[in-house]
Amino acid sequence: MDRTRAVLLGLAAVLLAMSVLLVSPFLDYVFLAILLFYPLQPLYDRLTEYAPPRIASAMLVAGTVIVVVLPALLLLRTTVRNVRSILSRIRSGEITFRQVEAELAELLGTEVDIAGTLQTAAREIQFGAIDGVLGVFGAFTHIVIGLALTMFILFYLLTDTPKLSIWLRATIPLPQDIQAELYGEFEDIMWAVLISHVFIAVVQGLIAGLGFMALGIPNAVFWTVIMVILAVLPIIGSFLVWGPAAVYLLLTNQPTAGVFLFVYGTLVVGLTDDYLRPIVVDRYTETRLNPAVLIVGILGGVYAFGFMGIFFGPVIISSLRAVLDVYRREFGMEEGQPN
Repeated sequence: MDRTRAVLLGLAAVLLAMSVLLVSPFLDYVFLAILLFYPLQPLYDRLTEYAPPRIASAMLVAGTVIVVVLPALLLLRTTVRNVRSILSRIRSGEITFRQVEAELAELLGTEVDIAGTLQTAAREIQFGAIDGVLGVFGAFTHIVIGLALTMFILFYLLTDTPKLSIWLRATIPLPQDIQAELYGEFEDIMWAVLISHVFIAVVQGLIAGLGFMALGIPNAVFWTVIMVILAVLPIIGSFLVWGPAAVYLLLTNQPTAGVFLFVYGTLVVGLTDDYLRPIVVDRYTETRLNPAVLIVGILGGVYAFGFMGIFFGPVIISSLRAVLDVYRREFGMEEGQPN
């Protein structure tokens, strides 16, 4: 019996490693499907009261494509178009940085050629080259396949979650009460991270966008959307937009606007993360998640898993804490020792 068990466990380990290799090229899209599943599950439960499960899943997947996927692709297309336009204008010399270069030269005591450096970089980017076209086509194909995989996984997550839950409970060698506790902890953490990230990003991006609109910065709506996306990353998120904008205003003889944007970004935009995130996290978890743990999980998750690590990095670290807490409660006390 022990030999049979060892062979089965070894075979399972080999197949698990091979499965990880198969999934790893599309890991971000698998994570995206799981991320979308959580806010859609309550809607799915309500829809199944009026429609068959597969019809309800199909409706939600179609709605996700219309509300999330298509706008994201449109934003990506707009961003690429704006970047190409700016590079084209830099390459032709239409955009210059003479005043900024003069200010930096006076500050640093040496000549600075921003325009020349950017023109050289822009000329080196050959959008028309065969390699560039093939690279863009390959990246586009990967994104299309990945998004299709995300929608496919999302459909079956919504439809087959009860079966998956039953299978996990029967397969994982843990008592039912411990499994229920771990599942509850994981779900609380997932909701806390998801809602805190999305809520804080929207609030922070909109607040920063109001500052851009008040100062009359061009394309304020576009930059607001970009800041909402970047604000998912704490500390340095929206700063990547309003920080350079404030410096640019200072260097282009608009000191009042530059100082206002810097102070506004630091005090108003920056502090929304410090105050609102703990409030939201505490709302959805019984045990408070340390902000340092959240930040380490987010930044480490980005390095380990890419963009989706922003969400799943804190979940992994917080789940480890939950597992250790359960272990301590179940096995950490000696028999007869008071709890």
